[in-house]
Amino acid sequence: MERVEQLRLLKGLINHLDLKTNINAGGIIKTPADTYISEERFDREWNTFFLNHPQIIGLSGDLPTPNSFVTTEDFGVPILAVRDDTGEFKAYANVCPHRGVTIESSKKGEKSKFSCPFHGWTFNNEGNLIGYPKKEQFGEIDKDCYGLKELPAIEKFGFLWVHPKRDGNIDLDELLGKELQAEFDAWNFQSLVFANEDLYFTDMNWKLAIDTFGETYHFSVLHKDSLFESFYGNCQMFDSFQRNGRLILCKRTIDEMRKLPESEWDICAGSLPVYYLFPNIIFMPTQEGAFLVKEYPAENSPHKSYSKISFYFYPHVLKQLKELEKTGIDGKQLLEDQYGGFASVIRDEDYVAAASSHKGLRSGNIDYLTFGKNEPALHHYHNTYREALGMQSLPLEEA
Repeated sequence: MERVEQLRLLKGLINHLDLKTNINAGGIIKTPADTYISEERFDREWNTFFLNHPQIIGLSGDLPTPNSFVTTEDFGVPILAVRDDTGEFKAYANVCPHRGVTIESSKKGEKSKFSCPFHGWTFNNEGNLIGYPKKEQFGEIDKDCYGLKELPAIEKFGFLWVHPKRDGNIDLDELLGKELQAEFDAWNFQSLVFANEDLYFTDMNWKLAIDTFGETYHFSVLHKDSLFESFYGNCQMFDSFQRNGRLILCKRTIDEMRKLPESEWDICAGSLPVYYLFPNIIFMPTQEGAFLVKEYPAENSPHKSYSKISFYFYPHVLKQLKELEKTGIDGKQLLEDQYGGFASVIRDEDYVAAASSHKGLRSGNIDYLTFGKNEPALHHYHNTYREALGMQSLPLEEA
């Protein structure tokens, strides 16, 4: 993030703390219950946001070397993403052109060749069919006609985008806009190293998971014995970038940081930036690395979802942990503590409350959820969501 922007955001948080104020959306909005529980709405979401929209499948650190690969089926299409011999990022439908079988079943690894488990047809990471058994008995075929189907893929700012449709388009100007691209370019996300992935299944709509990241109003209640000890509640900054948003959470460490010269202020020292990347990504950079949260519907249902949380660290942080191990400190345990700490807040507090909210919505005893004037990130998210589905914006009501 550019230096001028860091200072603007940190000064904004300090001003809110001093004046006991918060960002103000100017009113409240009410999002109808069918946003979360409608089967018809769910079908529209699945087609619009997942099957026909570019997806962030991970970061550059998920493909650390040439010949590394990852697979995913999170948005309805089996995908094989690779870094080829030259280091270029490419993506293919993970589907054998012979009989349609999934070729690679491992989640990630290193391979330059992929062999179908059904008949042994083999492909390189350029997508080419390079061999098939007993061709004299099977018959001669034009191998150029049986390569893996390549999908649109872009690697930029440390993110990996794939479009599930072969004729899909990935336009970063449209997805991010110029301002957010410039901001991402000022970070160093491409150097992040993948460390761990966790999976949280919950009985709730996938958008309720995103809602939990959209405000800090709940910190002093839901997180009173956890996150609230490290963060001020009901104090944040918010900016939107087309369909995306950036919430800046206020760390209590800002109290010590503000005593330093401004030249020593750092956005990650006094705050936690939380980026919402349309349609289903939460990304949180930290001083040590970043958390990538991907939200997906589960079991083809508006009532079930799962979150994939990937943890990344900067190389120097991992190097420091190795140095600590020489002194008898368990560096691996320090990392495990981070994973566990994240789960204890997000999975065991936020998602438990959100699942309870979903149960309440399904009961028929609440017609809408209300987002206060201190929750502009949720105003933006839900009106953006509606705009993408061709629906009218929710009216702003006085409060």
